[in-house]
Amino acid sequence: MDTPTISPAQRAPDLLDAYSQTVVGVVETAAPAVVGVHVKHAGAGSGVVFAPDGYVLTNSHVVHHGGEVNVVLHDGRELPAQRIGEDPHSDTAIIRVASGALAAAVLGDSSELRVGELVIAIGNPLGFQASVTAGVVSALGRSLRAQTGRLIENVIQTDAALNPGNSGGPLLNGRGQVVGLNTAIIAGSQGICFAIPINTVSWVAGLLMREGRVRRAYLGISAQSIGIAPIFVSRYGLEDARGAQVTEVHAGTPAQRAGLRAGDVIVGLGGRRIRTPDDLQRALGVYVPDAGMEMQLLRAGSLVKMTIVPAELPE
Repeated sequence: MDTPTISPAQRAPDLLDAYSQTVVGVVETAAPAVVGVHVKHAGAGSGVVFAPDGYVLTNSHVVHHGGEVNVVLHDGRELPAQRIGEDPHSDTAIIRVASGALAAAVLGDSSELRVGELVIAIGNPLGFQASVTAGVVSALGRSLRAQTGRLIENVIQTDAALNPGNSGGPLLNGRGQVVGLNTAIIAGSQGICFAIPINTVSWVAGLLMREGRVRRAYLGISAQSIGIAPIFVSRYGLEDARGAQVTEVHAGTPAQRAGLRAGDVIVGLGGRRIRTPDDLQRALGVYVPDAGMEMQLLRAGSLVKMTIVPAELPE
């Protein structure tokens, strides 16, 4: 007996059901933990409860300015919220509402994401409470500038539609785990949206909970990326012909104390190859008191090595 052939048109409803069931399941699991965040005189955004005793993750730019913060829960209750801590350099903030036994989202592992993977965004775009959009991970490892100008690494790009008001809401995987915090869209584009990876958010949130801030290192210079003459690339065994040229050394900073000069071209710091000012930021990482770092630079055609002790980045 011949097995009947099923056409693609006949199979489509089953495929759609599977997709729909995944999205519906994620929404039913995670939506109760998604909140609206309203800041007096400053606008609104979204957030996600990550601890049952009222701790909420959102974007720094949502709560940074303005006055009183109120949170609208999934059940419609509106409660005042307290700012616990924020880190504008990663656009991450924690607020807390005085309410116990709240539904809390499960935080996932953003390092496990793959390009093409289904993701779901839940938030309050343009004030429409608990709106759901779905899409895929468009790219991984993007870099994005925070409003402070500092680079945020390993940003997730997605085509799950975001609009003003989605900021601070969760980006979820197909298992209902938070894998990112929605943060930005490109004005005028379609389907190019960004989320801060939850691994970065979790690291920042831990420091904010323990210390109230994130301590970062800095040198106290302005720099630009420039080309290095091939003769010096060959002479000193550099991997390529780029370096970060010091354009200004600020007074009273670690750079001035170490003897850096305008015109120096930094090619190495702490064992990392330096090509751009962004490479300097990556190499500096977290501030460790009194921790010296070896720097390599080109000065007047010579390779100079020195030890520099970064200071804590002022708030």
